[in-house]
Amino acid sequence: MVDVRAHNRAAWDLLSRAGDRWSIPVDAATVAAARRGEWSLQLTNTASVPRAWFPASLVDIDVLALASGGGQQGPIFAAAGARVTVLDNSPEQLAKDKLVAKREGLDIRLVEGTMEDLSAFADASFDLVFNPTSAMFTRDVTRVWREAARVLRPGGALLAGFVKPEVYLFDRDAVDGAAPLVARHKLPYSDEQDLPLEALAAREGRREPLESSHTLTDLLGGQMVAGLHLVAMYEDVFGDATLDHHMPGLIATRAVKPPSTAALKGRDSGASGR
Repeated sequence: MVDVRAHNRAAWDLLSRAGDRWSIPVDAATVAAARRGEWSLQLTNTASVPRAWFPASLVDIDVLALASGGGQQGPIFAAAGARVTVLDNSPEQLAKDKLVAKREGLDIRLVEGTMEDLSAFADASFDLVFNPTSAMFTRDVTRVWREAARVLRPGGALLAGFVKPEVYLFDRDAVDGAAPLVARHKLPYSDEQDLPLEALAAREGRREPLESSHTLTDLLGGQMVAGLHLVAMYEDVFGDATLDHHMPGLIATRAVKPPSTAALKGRDSGASGR
Protein backbone atom coordinates (compact mmCIF):
# COMPACT_ATOMS: atom_id res chain seq x y z
CA MET A 1 0.00 0.00 0.00
CA VAL A 2 1.19 3.49 -0.87
CA ASP A 3 0.80 6.45 1.48
CA VAL A 4 -0.33 8.75 -1.32
CA ARG A 5 -0.34 11.90 0.79
CA ALA A 6 3.24 11.37 2.00
CA HIS A 7 4.40 10.33 -1.46
CA ASN A 8 2.85 13.36 -3.16
CA ARG A 9 4.19 15.71 -0.49
CA ALA A 10 7.72 14.45 -1.20
CA ALA A 11 7.09 14.54 -4.96
CA TRP A 12 5.90 18.14 -4.91
CA ASP A 13 8.73 19.18 -2.61
CA LEU A 14 11.11 17.81 -5.25
CA LEU A 15 9.25 19.50 -8.12
CA SER A 16 9.23 22.77 -6.22
CA ARG A 17 12.96 22.66 -5.60
CA ALA A 18 13.48 21.83 -9.29
CA GLY A 19 11.53 24.92 -10.41
CA ASP A 20 8.37 23.31 -11.79
CA ARG A 21 6.17 25.83 -13.66
CA TRP A 22 3.69 25.85 -10.76
CA SER A 23 6.50 26.58 -8.31
CA ILE A 24 7.95 29.77 -9.76
CA PRO A 25 7.02 32.69 -7.47
CA VAL A 26 5.52 35.83 -8.96
CA ASP A 27 7.92 38.73 -9.40
CA ALA A 28 7.78 42.19 -7.84
CA ALA A 29 6.26 43.73 -10.97
CA THR A 30 3.32 41.30 -10.83
CA VAL A 31 2.71 42.12 -7.18
CA ALA A 32 2.91 45.86 -7.88
CA ALA A 33 0.38 45.50 -10.70
CA ALA A 34 -1.98 43.55 -8.42
CA ARG A 35 -1.80 46.37 -5.88
CA ARG A 36 -3.02 48.68 -8.67
CA GLY A 37 -5.90 46.32 -9.42
CA GLU A 38 -4.22 44.88 -12.52
CA TRP A 39 -4.14 41.13 -12.06
CA SER A 40 -5.18 37.82 -13.57
CA LEU A 41 -5.24 34.27 -12.22
CA GLN A 42 -5.36 30.77 -13.66
CA LEU A 43 -7.23 27.69 -12.48
CA THR A 44 -6.00 25.66 -15.46
CA ASN A 45 -2.95 25.68 -17.70
CA THR A 46 -3.45 28.44 -20.27
CA ALA A 47 -6.73 30.35 -19.85
CA SER A 48 -7.18 33.19 -17.38
CA VAL A 49 -10.20 33.12 -15.08
CA PRO A 50 -12.81 35.69 -16.19
CA ARG A 51 -12.80 38.72 -13.90
CA ALA A 52 -16.58 38.40 -13.62
CA TRP A 53 -16.00 35.19 -11.64
CA PHE A 54 -14.47 37.22 -8.79
CA PRO A 55 -16.04 39.78 -6.46
CA ALA A 56 -16.01 43.32 -7.84
CA SER A 57 -13.26 44.08 -5.30
CA LEU A 58 -10.90 41.72 -3.49
CA VAL A 59 -10.28 44.25 -0.71
CA ASP A 60 -11.02 42.79 2.73
CA ILE A 61 -12.49 39.51 1.48
CA ASP A 62 -11.32 36.20 2.98
CA VAL A 63 -9.72 33.88 0.42
CA LEU A 64 -8.68 30.27 0.86
CA ALA A 65 -6.12 29.36 -1.79
CA LEU A 66 -6.71 25.60 -1.67
CA ALA A 67 -3.87 23.29 -2.73
CA SER A 68 -2.45 26.49 -4.16
CA GLY A 69 1.09 26.83 -2.85
CA GLY A 70 3.97 27.90 -5.05
CA GLY A 71 4.09 31.65 -4.56
CA GLN A 72 1.76 32.42 -7.45
CA GLN A 73 -1.94 32.86 -6.64
CA GLY A 74 -1.81 33.65 -2.91
CA PRO A 75 0.47 36.70 -3.25
CA ILE A 76 -1.68 38.16 -6.05
CA PHE A 77 -4.80 37.87 -3.91
CA ALA A 78 -2.99 39.45 -0.97
CA ALA A 79 -1.56 42.30 -3.06
CA ALA A 80 -5.07 43.01 -4.39
CA GLY A 81 -6.27 43.51 -0.82
CA ALA A 82 -7.65 40.14 0.27
CA ARG A 83 -7.02 38.36 3.55
CA VAL A 84 -5.35 35.19 2.29
CA THR A 85 -4.85 31.69 3.64
CA VAL A 86 -2.85 29.25 1.53
CA LEU A 87 -3.27 25.54 2.26
CA ASP A 88 -0.95 23.04 0.59
CA ASN A 89 0.41 19.54 1.21
CA SER A 90 3.97 20.55 0.26
CA PRO A 91 6.17 22.51 2.69
CA GLU A 92 8.38 23.55 -0.23
CA GLN A 93 5.41 25.02 -2.07
CA LEU A 94 4.35 26.92 1.04
CA ALA A 95 7.91 28.19 1.39
CA LYS A 96 7.52 29.91 -2.00
CA ASP A 97 4.51 31.86 -0.68
CA LYS A 98 6.45 32.73 2.47
CA LEU A 99 9.32 33.99 0.31
CA VAL A 100 7.07 36.33 -1.70
CA ALA A 101 5.19 37.49 1.39
CA LYS A 102 8.44 38.47 3.13
CA ARG A 103 9.90 40.06 0.00
CA GLU A 104 6.79 42.15 -0.75
CA GLY A 105 5.51 42.84 2.76
CA LEU A 106 2.35 40.77 2.31
CA ASP A 107 0.33 39.14 5.07
CA ILE A 108 -0.40 35.53 4.06
CA ARG A 109 -1.40 32.74 6.44
CA LEU A 110 0.24 29.43 5.52
CA VAL A 111 -1.25 26.06 6.49
CA GLU A 112 0.21 22.65 5.68
CA GLY A 113 -2.56 20.12 5.08
CA THR A 114 -4.71 18.29 2.58
CA MET A 115 -7.68 19.69 0.69
CA GLU A 116 -9.91 16.85 1.96
CA ASP A 117 -9.51 18.00 5.57
CA LEU A 118 -10.26 21.65 6.31
CA SER A 119 -11.00 21.04 9.98
CA ALA A 120 -8.51 23.79 10.84
CA PHE A 121 -11.14 26.27 9.60
CA ALA A 122 -14.52 27.08 11.10
CA ASP A 123 -17.75 26.95 9.14
CA ALA A 124 -18.38 30.00 6.94
CA SER A 125 -14.81 31.33 7.23
CA PHE A 126 -14.19 32.38 3.61
CA ASP A 127 -15.78 34.42 0.84
CA LEU A 128 -13.81 32.66 -1.89
CA VAL A 129 -12.16 29.25 -2.23
CA PHE A 130 -9.69 29.15 -5.14
CA ASN A 131 -8.64 25.62 -6.11
CA PRO A 132 -6.30 25.38 -9.13
CA THR A 133 -6.11 22.02 -10.91
CA SER A 134 -5.35 19.54 -8.13
CA ALA A 135 -8.33 17.17 -7.83
CA MET A 136 -6.24 14.44 -9.45
CA PHE A 137 -4.10 14.29 -6.31
CA THR A 138 -7.00 13.08 -4.12
CA ARG A 139 -9.03 9.88 -4.24
CA ASP A 140 -12.11 11.55 -2.71
CA VAL A 141 -12.90 14.77 -4.57
CA THR A 142 -16.47 14.83 -3.22
CA ARG A 143 -15.04 15.34 0.26
CA VAL A 144 -13.05 18.30 -1.06
CA TRP A 145 -16.25 19.89 -2.36
CA ARG A 146 -18.10 19.22 0.91
CA GLU A 147 -15.33 20.82 2.93
CA ALA A 148 -15.13 23.79 0.56
CA ALA A 149 -18.88 24.30 0.83
CA ARG A 150 -18.70 24.12 4.63
CA VAL A 151 -16.02 26.79 4.99
CA LEU A 152 -17.66 29.13 2.46
CA ARG A 153 -19.96 31.89 3.63
CA PRO A 154 -23.42 32.10 2.05
CA GLY A 155 -23.01 33.88 -1.26
CA GLY A 156 -19.36 32.84 -1.47
CA ALA A 157 -17.88 30.99 -4.44
CA LEU A 158 -15.71 27.97 -5.13
CA LEU A 159 -13.53 28.36 -8.23
CA ALA A 160 -11.96 25.06 -9.24
CA GLY A 161 -9.97 23.59 -12.09
CA PHE A 162 -9.61 19.88 -12.87
CA VAL A 163 -8.57 17.33 -15.47
CA LYS A 164 -11.32 15.78 -17.59
CA PRO A 165 -11.96 12.09 -16.85
CA GLU A 166 -11.28 10.91 -20.41
CA VAL A 167 -7.68 12.14 -20.25
CA TYR A 168 -6.96 9.14 -18.04
CA LEU A 169 -7.92 6.69 -20.78
CA PHE A 170 -4.37 7.22 -21.99
CA ASP A 171 -0.95 6.63 -20.49
CA ARG A 172 0.63 9.82 -19.17
CA ASP A 173 3.45 9.57 -21.72
CA ALA A 174 0.87 9.48 -24.51
CA VAL A 175 -0.89 12.61 -23.27
CA ASP A 176 2.46 14.41 -23.12
CA GLY A 177 3.45 13.24 -26.60
CA ALA A 178 6.11 10.64 -25.77
CA ALA A 179 3.97 7.68 -26.90
CA PRO A 180 1.02 7.00 -29.24
CA LEU A 181 -2.45 7.99 -28.04
CA VAL A 182 -4.02 4.59 -27.38
CA ALA A 183 -6.87 4.08 -24.92
CA ARG A 184 -5.50 1.71 -22.27
CA HIS A 185 -7.30 2.32 -18.98
CA LYS A 186 -10.76 1.75 -17.59
CA LEU A 187 -12.28 4.75 -15.86
CA PRO A 188 -12.18 5.91 -13.16
CA TYR A 189 -8.43 5.36 -13.07
CA SER A 190 -5.88 5.50 -10.24
CA ASP A 191 -2.09 5.21 -10.43
CA GLU A 192 -2.13 3.63 -6.99
CA GLN A 193 -4.56 0.84 -7.93
CA ASP A 194 -4.27 0.45 -11.71
CA LEU A 195 -0.58 0.79 -12.56
CA PRO A 196 1.32 -2.50 -12.76
CA LEU A 197 3.41 -2.94 -9.61
CA GLU A 198 6.68 -2.50 -11.49
CA ALA A 199 5.50 0.75 -13.08
CA LEU A 200 4.13 2.01 -9.76
CA ALA A 201 7.43 1.23 -8.04
CA ALA A 202 9.30 3.08 -10.78
CA ARG A 203 7.06 6.14 -10.38
CA GLU A 204 7.57 6.05 -6.63
CA GLY A 205 11.31 5.74 -7.15
CA ARG A 206 11.32 8.80 -9.41
CA ARG A 207 9.12 10.65 -6.89
CA GLU A 208 6.52 11.53 -9.48
CA PRO A 209 3.13 12.58 -8.08
CA LEU A 210 0.47 9.87 -8.10
CA GLU A 211 -2.85 10.77 -9.72
CA SER A 212 -6.45 9.56 -9.84
CA SER A 213 -9.23 10.39 -12.26
CA HIS A 214 -12.79 11.18 -11.21
CA THR A 215 -16.16 10.85 -12.84
CA LEU A 216 -18.13 13.89 -13.97
CA THR A 217 -20.71 12.75 -11.43
CA ASP A 218 -18.16 13.46 -8.71
CA LEU A 219 -16.45 16.45 -10.30
CA LEU A 220 -19.60 18.35 -11.25
CA GLY A 221 -22.42 16.53 -9.47
CA GLY A 222 -20.35 16.39 -6.30
CA GLN A 223 -20.33 20.17 -6.09
CA MET A 224 -24.11 20.20 -6.40
CA VAL A 225 -24.53 17.48 -3.77
CA ALA A 226 -22.33 19.59 -1.48
CA GLY A 227 -24.98 22.30 -1.75
CA LEU A 228 -23.25 24.56 -4.28
CA HIS A 229 -24.88 26.00 -7.39
CA LEU A 230 -22.82 25.61 -10.58
CA VAL A 231 -23.14 28.90 -12.45
CA ALA A 232 -20.29 28.96 -14.99
CA MET A 233 -17.56 26.82 -16.59
CA TYR A 234 -15.04 26.78 -19.43
CA GLU A 235 -12.64 24.29 -21.00
CA ASP A 236 -8.89 24.66 -21.47
CA VAL A 237 -5.96 22.80 -23.05
CA PHE A 238 -2.73 21.69 -21.40
CA GLY A 239 -0.76 23.93 -23.73
CA ASP A 240 2.05 21.57 -24.63
CA ALA A 241 0.41 18.15 -24.98
CA THR A 242 -0.36 15.92 -27.95
CA LEU A 243 -3.87 15.60 -26.59
CA ASP A 244 -4.42 19.33 -27.22
CA HIS A 245 -4.76 18.56 -30.94
CA HIS A 246 -7.78 16.35 -30.24
CA MET A 247 -9.65 17.85 -27.29
CA PRO A 248 -9.39 20.26 -24.37
CA GLY A 249 -8.34 18.23 -21.34
CA LEU A 250 -9.21 20.65 -18.54
CA ILE A 251 -12.34 22.24 -17.06
CA ALA A 252 -12.78 25.21 -14.73
CA THR A 253 -15.99 25.79 -12.78
CA ARG A 254 -17.55 28.50 -10.67
CA ALA A 255 -19.99 27.32 -7.99
CA VAL A 256 -21.80 29.56 -5.51
CA LYS A 257 -23.03 28.76 -2.03
CA PRO A 258 -26.65 29.97 -1.90
CA PRO A 259 -27.74 32.54 0.70
CA SER A 260 -29.08 31.12 3.94
CA THR A 261 -32.78 30.38 4.28
CA ALA A 262 -33.10 33.18 6.82
CA ALA A 263 -31.55 35.69 4.42
CA LEU A 264 -33.85 34.59 1.64
CA LYS A 265 -36.91 34.96 3.88
CA GLY A 266 -35.80 38.45 4.84
CA ARG A 267 -35.30 39.38 1.21
CA ASP A 268 -38.73 38.04 0.29
CA SER A 269 -40.37 39.97 3.13
CA GLY A 270 -38.71 43.19 2.04
CA ALA A 271 -39.71 42.70 -1.58
CA SER A 272 -43.35 42.07 -0.65
CA GLY A 273 -43.55 45.03 1.71
CA ARG A 274 -44.44 42.88 4.72
